Amino acid sequence: MKALDELIFDNRFARLGDAFSTSVLPDPIAEPRLVVASEAAMNLLDLDPAETFSPTFAELFSGHKLWSEAEPRAMVYSGHQFGSYTPRLGDGRGLLLGEVVNSRGEHWDLHLKGAGQTPYSRMGDGRAVLRSSIREFLASEALHALGIPTTRALCVVGSDSVVWRETQERAAMLMRLAPSHVRYGHFEYFYYTRQPEQQKILAEHVLNEHFPHCLGAAEPYLAMFRDIVERNAELTAKWQAYGFCHGVMNTDNMSILGITFDYGPFAFLDDFDANFICNHSDDQGRYSFSNQVPIAHWNLSALAQALTPFISVEALREALGLFLPLYEAHYLDLMRRRLGFTQAEEEDKPLIERLLQLMQNSGVDYSQFFRRLGDQAAELAVQRLRDDFVDIKGFDTWGQDYSARVEREGNTDDAARTARMHAVNPLYVLRNYLAQNAIDAAQRGDYEEVRRLHTVLIRPFDAQPGMEAYAERPPEWGKHLEISCSS
Repeated sequence: MKALDELIFDNRFARLGDAFSTSVLPDPIAEPRLVVASEAAMNLLDLDPAETFSPTFAELFSGHKLWSEAEPRAMVYSGHQFGSYTPRLGDGRGLLLGEVVNSRGEHWDLHLKGAGQTPYSRMGDGRAVLRSSIREFLASEALHALGIPTTRALCVVGSDSVVWRETQERAAMLMRLAPSHVRYGHFEYFYYTRQPEQQKILAEHVLNEHFPHCLGAAEPYLAMFRDIVERNAELTAKWQAYGFCHGVMNTDNMSILGITFDYGPFAFLDDFDANFICNHSDDQGRYSFSNQVPIAHWNLSALAQALTPFISVEALREALGLFLPLYEAHYLDLMRRRLGFTQAEEEDKPLIERLLQLMQNSGVDYSQFFRRLGDQAAELAVQRLRDDFVDIKGFDTWGQDYSARVEREGNTDDAARTARMHAVNPLYVLRNYLAQNAIDAAQRGDYEEVRRLHTVLIRPFDAQPGMEAYAERPPEWGKHLEISCSS
């Protein structure tokens, strides 16, 4: 394991030059103090967990100090925001400090969010607040534990610096890790500003550094785009299967690597509601839970348009045509596993759709239902769950069909079924009210609840003694909370 001053940097994106990013130094926050850190994320950098006890730790991750090899850069990009194209965005409050190479040869971007103003801040102050920093930290590590591709969060550093949003808040910084911070919006920026040379440099960088397995294909850029389509089909399937709402699926918030990126007003479903909108700024419901699949497809179409200098329109259309079938295949596979099935049957899709409609009509807790379905033998489980449904007759019919479906598989070992289902159905998810409780405590200077919640969420499938309260249904005030974009 390494000390903080032993990290090895290889700043590949910075070497692309000033057309792609601008050199900016972070603006320190006052009285930095560590709020929470992820040992698992530190391991990605080979960092010794004991380094969190060093004063240097908070100083480095709050802009007070820099590694000698760091090259802080604010990246430029554009993007479609709520369907409308914004020609110039960029890192308005974040800085790519550099790329660290670990002992396995992996490159990890160190991206400091809340680092102060950049040329791309527009009217913003370049700061992040404690509230949003905690939410992204918890979400990043929670999704990773669920097996959902995501950026990672190494730590949150709090401060006494004051910022204004709807009210007065405290500034904080989040250290985000990812193999790359290139977004769809990077390609859109150089495409719409008619900078073909720079767009070619960007495309070669992404292909060589992040999709080297595509280099041997007859059409490497087409192979790369197909890979991006498949990654996003699988990512979206995991969001839908686990009830995760991103909230702001703008193309500047979509990673070229197909990972969950730029957490804002996200949420996990409490009571199942296909039309749930977690972002209170989303008046039209563009990014509602049910719209995430068509929006993911739409965003890929926007990326495809930006890639037309490298790939024929016909080939791009063909690759885009793979998205929905791939999505459905991944989604059905995940839902079969959540229901405890080990084989595929043609009637599985309507069986799943009937269940979701029953849950919708009755406001059934999405995560709890699947966990409890695996607690007992199928017939006993559905009998226990029936009282959660308004349409008891309809659920009884579904339960009979489900039990018959389980019986057809011939797996009579109920203990093995429970173990199999509990391995994919979390007992703990990051409900918004849990995050809010942790934030409220942190804003009073008490970081223990953030740390405790993080400890619970990184083992979402394992029952943890003394943590039963984190698995309960939310109180009425905590259901369907809508979260602001402001951070």
